[in-house]
Amino acid sequence: MAGQRCVLLLLCVTLTAVITVSGKDCDQVSFNGSSIVCRCNATYCDTVPELKLSANSYTIYTSTMAGDRFADRIVPFSSETSPATGQARVNRANSYQSIKGFGGAMTDSAGFNIMSLSENASDNLLRSYYSSQGLEYTLTRVPAGCTSFSLRNYTYDDVDEDVELENFALVSEDLKIKIPLIKQAQKMSNRTINLFSTPFGAPYWMKRSGSMTNGGFLKGDPGGTYYKAYANYYVKFLEAYKDNGIEFWGLTPQNEPIFGLIGVIGSLSTGFTASQQRDTIAIDLGPALKAAGFGHLKLMTYDENTFYPEKWASKVYGDSKAKDYVSGLALHDYLNHLSGYEVITRTHEVAPDKFILSTEYCIRPPDGTLPVELGSWERGEDYFNDIVKIMQNWVTGWTDWNIALDMSGGPSWAHGSVDSPIIVNKESDEFYKQPMYYAIGHFSKWVVPDSIRQEMTLEGTEIDGVAFTTPDDNTVIILYNAMDIEEVIKVTDGEKSFSVTVKARSFNTLIYQN
Repeated sequence: MAGQRCVLLLLCVTLTAVITVSGKDCDQVSFNGSSIVCRCNATYCDTVPELKLSANSYTIYTSTMAGDRFADRIVPFSSETSPATGQARVNRANSYQSIKGFGGAMTDSAGFNIMSLSENASDNLLRSYYSSQGLEYTLTRVPAGCTSFSLRNYTYDDVDEDVELENFALVSEDLKIKIPLIKQAQKMSNRTINLFSTPFGAPYWMKRSGSMTNGGFLKGDPGGTYYKAYANYYVKFLEAYKDNGIEFWGLTPQNEPIFGLIGVIGSLSTGFTASQQRDTIAIDLGPALKAAGFGHLKLMTYDENTFYPEKWASKVYGDSKAKDYVSGLALHDYLNHLSGYEVITRTHEVAPDKFILSTEYCIRPPDGTLPVELGSWERGEDYFNDIVKIMQNWVTGWTDWNIALDMSGGPSWAHGSVDSPIIVNKESDEFYKQPMYYAIGHFSKWVVPDSIRQEMTLEGTEIDGVAFTTPDDNTVIILYNAMDIEEVIKVTDGEKSFSVTVKARSFNTLIYQN
């Protein structure tokens, strides 16, 4: 392993751009991956350069396989002289979805890894995600109970046949890890962090199988004892967090209900058909949330891969009672490349008044086990490409899986391992920001909540992208170059027309005033 401090860029003026340096530079470390990671510890961590705009120029932030990380340039509109090879046209006559935000999941394992660092190092990690010096996440997923990325298998009520939930109680993972870290993140953020939750599995005694794992239905039918107990179990979770000073923005009834039907061996899951979820929302969960004062929360149906979101939406939204309780539909992004992104647009068309939110994604193979690959640019490209594609198909926000894992991609009681945007090395009290981290950041930092996606067409180029108008009336254009050569793109937006150089193998965020 070899590491070196990046040399600070000199502030200079050229014919093409003004180079600005307003953040702390990346401490580059190579682990022989296709790119570098940025090393952080208790005393040093790179930060995101401050946005500076002027009327006659655009600001562009670039991260590259070659090692740039949020490298910022202020470029006069009239400065680019190289001939353009492609066109990007912004059409403000056509607007699409309003953006809710970007973020990741505070799992037990993520919290454990953050807590394994010294106080200053863990503070730098949270700041990297939530502060104005970092990515400024506005979404955080908080599982209700354990997941495969916990250190043990548990629920909040493991007392047999406790249908009245008299023994319900939060556990140390909530009280000593997740709740303190969430509060710390909220204090350091200038933006509202919208928390949403989902249970991964019902207590064993609620299920026909008598096991938390391997899938299986709840006992009985919607409206029955165990469906009502599961709804009240969720209400008690929300109440317990509220009692500890944490309130939620949204929730889903069940993580991956279709995988719960399949019954993947060793997987923590509970199965629901579309009809069962429709009925339990209408009969059990919706009324229970309303009665307990949580009727304002954004309840999202599905929370599954793109197997059948269109049919699921039709089933749930087709029931007037269920539809009234549901604000939108949650998607996981693992199979988007197989199902095609167009299914998401078709799902939107089922009920255009309901939003679609991406609630989970990470780099993992079908068996759920993948070694960490420090510095993998290709995994960052996977993230970036997925976010671009789902944004082009009406999705309102994107949520990463574990926000921090250890060097082996865990810990996990289920013995799984995946990669993460931040990897913690507790032995050396440091952590590494992967290309995936910067891929998310190109969106989360500048595509702020309530931004509106604008139509943008790209012609004569393989570069892909998406455009937005922010609430403060700036335009944000995201450009993704997967090619090994740089390209000059001519951007046309009303009376504005200018060229931008897009570096080889790069993520780019371009911002200008309207």
